[in-house]
Amino acid sequence: MLFVASLGFGPVPIAPGDVLRALAGRLDGPLAIIVTEIRLPRALLAVLIGAILGLSGAAMQGLLRNPLAAPSLFGAPQAAAFGAVACISLGVGDALSWMLPVAAIAGAFASVFLLIAVAGRNAGLLILILAGLAISALAGAGTALALNLAPNPFAALEIAFWLLGSLEDRSFRHLTLAAPFMLLAAGLLLWQAPAFRALTLGEEVAQSLGVAVGRLRLVVIIGVALGVGASVAVAGTIGFIGLVAPHLMRPLVGHDPSRLLVPAALAGAALLSAADIAVRVIPSTTDIKVGVLTALIGVPFFLFLILRERRALGGGLA
Repeated sequence: MLFVASLGFGPVPIAPGDVLRALAGRLDGPLAIIVTEIRLPRALLAVLIGAILGLSGAAMQGLLRNPLAAPSLFGAPQAAAFGAVACISLGVGDALSWMLPVAAIAGAFASVFLLIAVAGRNAGLLILILAGLAISALAGAGTALALNLAPNPFAALEIAFWLLGSLEDRSFRHLTLAAPFMLLAAGLLLWQAPAFRALTLGEEVAQSLGVAVGRLRLVVIIGVALGVGASVAVAGTIGFIGLVAPHLMRPLVGHDPSRLLVPAALAGAALLSAADIAVRVIPSTTDIKVGVLTALIGVPFFLFLILRERRALGGGLA
C-alpha cells in the first residue's frame, strides 16, 4: 500500500487505479511517464534501502546481542559517506559512477570492522557507544575535510545536501548501481539466520553447536558494509531505520533474532517509504530531506529505548 501511495503522491496527484494501470502498461500519456520513469525508481529505492537498513540493524543486534546496536549508531553510514565524499572530491568518480558505491562500501566495511575490533566481542553498551562515537567523529572529520577541500563552492554545496539523505531525483541508473550490492548483502545476512539463534546462548555454546563464530562475524560485517555502503552511495545518510525497525517487530515475533530478520526488513521498507511520502506532503518552502525526517523521528525513539533500558536495569538491581 505504501509503495502504491508513493507512486501517487507528488506535485501531480495520481489515483491508485491509474498507478496500477501505469505499472501494468495499460495507461499512456504524461501520467504513465510520471509513474514509470520518475516515481518508480524512487519508490523502489525507498523499499530496497529501508529493507537493507532494517535487516542490517537486526543482524547487528543479533551479532552483538545488544538491542541498541544499529549501523547508524556506530559509524557505518558516516564512514560510508566519507568514502563516497572522498571519491567525489578527489575526482575518482561522479555521482553516477560505479566507484561511488565501491568507495562507500569500503568506508562502511572499515567502520564496522573497527567497531568490533575496538569494542571487543562481548562489549557492553557503554563501550559500544564510545567506540561508535569515536568512529563517527573520525568519519565526520574526514567528511568535513573533504568538504573544505572541495574544488568549488557548488561542489561543496552539492555534497552537503547529498549528505542530508534524499531520494529526490533518483533514476534507474541509481537503482542499477545500488541494487546488486544490497541484494547480495541481504542474501549474506539471511544466510546466517540460524547462527543468530545459537549465538543467543553465548559464543562458547554456539561453537559447541557447530557455529563458526569467527566466520559469522566476518559475514555479518561484509553484509552490513555492502548494504549500508550501497544505500549511502545513492541516497546519502539515512539514519535510525536500522534501530527502529527491529524494535517495532520484536514484540510481534519474540526475541529470537533469526525470526526478526525478515520482519525487520519489511518494517524498514515501510518506514522509509512512509518517510519519503511524508517529505512530499509536509508543507514547506523547500524540500525536506528524508534523512532529516528519519533523524527527527529516530532520536526521540532512541532516547525512549535508553530510558526503558535504564528503568529495567534499576528494577534488576532493586
